[in-house]
Amino acid sequence: MYSSLATRTRLIFGRGTFHGLPGLLTKPYPLATFGDVPAPNRQPEIKQTKLFINNEFVDSVSKKTFPTINPATEEVISEVAEGDKADVDNAVAAAREAFRLGSPWRRMDAAQRGYLMNKLADLIERDAQYIASLEALDNGKPYKIAYLADVALIVQCYRYYAGWADKNHGKTIPVGGDYFTYTRHEPVGVCGQIIPWNFPLLMQAWKLGPALTMGNTVVMKTAEQTPLSALYIAELAREAGYPPGVLNIVNGYGPTAGAALAQHMDVDKLAFTGSTEIGQLVGKMASESNLKRLTLELGGKSPNIVFADADLDHAVETSHFGLFFNMGQCCCAGSRIFVEEKIYDEFVERSVERAQRRVVGDPFDAGSEQGPQIDDEQLGKILALIDSGKAEGAKLCTGGTRMGDKGYYISPTVFADVKDEMRIAKEEIFGPVMQIMKFKNIDELIERAHNTIYGLAASVLTKDLDKALYISNSLRAGTVWVNCFNVFNAAAPFGGYKMSGNGRELGEYGLDNYTEVKTVTIKISEKNS
Repeated sequence: MYSSLATRTRLIFGRGTFHGLPGLLTKPYPLATFGDVPAPNRQPEIKQTKLFINNEFVDSVSKKTFPTINPATEEVISEVAEGDKADVDNAVAAAREAFRLGSPWRRMDAAQRGYLMNKLADLIERDAQYIASLEALDNGKPYKIAYLADVALIVQCYRYYAGWADKNHGKTIPVGGDYFTYTRHEPVGVCGQIIPWNFPLLMQAWKLGPALTMGNTVVMKTAEQTPLSALYIAELAREAGYPPGVLNIVNGYGPTAGAALAQHMDVDKLAFTGSTEIGQLVGKMASESNLKRLTLELGGKSPNIVFADADLDHAVETSHFGLFFNMGQCCCAGSRIFVEEKIYDEFVERSVERAQRRVVGDPFDAGSEQGPQIDDEQLGKILALIDSGKAEGAKLCTGGTRMGDKGYYISPTVFADVKDEMRIAKEEIFGPVMQIMKFKNIDELIERAHNTIYGLAASVLTKDLDKALYISNSLRAGTVWVNCFNVFNAAAPFGGYKMSGNGRELGEYGLDNYTEVKTVTIKISEKNS
């Protein structure tokens, strides 16, 4: 019998340094091919660098390419085909043909769609070591985390949605008169999907899972910083048996390929994960073209609330994990840490000590907890926000500098005495920068917690169940974690309030974004005598 993934994670990483990682999975999926983490491939073969259209890897129409960079070394990994409007047009045409009434995909039995998705999950398990190595190389996240968290979670996601393929039931509805009325849940059509660079594998799975299992076709634009793992998943989808045109991937830049997808008149639905600023632009393009259906998973500035009655050791470790995981490059990061004044000083002291123990280094080294930031642009943005915190009077307790002169590394940073009006307390930093704030009472806390344009996630650390429920029910956030952080499961929906987006991904709720509800009413004729 396979041991649970959480147990294996603790055995591999230890309970100190990586104590928080098992929180990623509520019920760890028993991955048949996952035993101990295999040694990484530090130089994985780059198997696919072109566009994936109609089940073929092809050059872009323009023949242009762009480099994808290893953020740990700043060296070029490979040149990748650069798609633009012409390529998006070709991909959408392929997706439209695959969605044609009477096509093999449209006529495929729903259970067969579930089989294909389970086959894709099988192939990902088979190639888990290669995929995790590729993700560590292109994204910079530690290999062990890519293997045990990212790859494990995408397998869980695909298997979860495979199970929904033949359970997309409509309803019969009693209406007045001699009528029989029922509903059908039908696929939306051609879905444009734009994914970010912080979790390339995971964001791809969150979008492909519900879209494909409901019978839609997809044109996906990858982030220009991290195209490689998405392209390899496309190769596995072809191997699994998905028909031509069902999945298409266009690498490229937002203003060209992304905009062409958002504005395309033959795209029926658009899903975007990224910053709130770009989400606003994408939403405008979608509405001004053909009013395509739209879901957005955007930025966050999530409150992490620590009460004096919390287990302090657990609170410090959970808060550390909630902020620093994935180099701080998480939209749901607990980046506004509110600590009750009775324990504030001790919490700050322990958090600083924990940050100073954080191991920053080569993503392929077994002991590395933190790799580089994604690119030079993100590095500069984070350092500028750190400078603003110092200039506005926050107390820099540790870190705050670039590490080394090769790779986009930033030292784990902790600010204390942070005030609500400071930039570091208001803007999404998307980096390894912790901000700790003090509060006195619950009423003040809730008002301050809501003082943000965002509403993606929140967390509460307390031993008082009544307090936990009161705060959880009061906070305007799409996800609230109590005495934990970053607990994700394919069955649990994820999304935001306010300017953190609209719609939900994952779970049964995630299917709603990829189905149209049709009502059919039939007149029941009187029986002839």
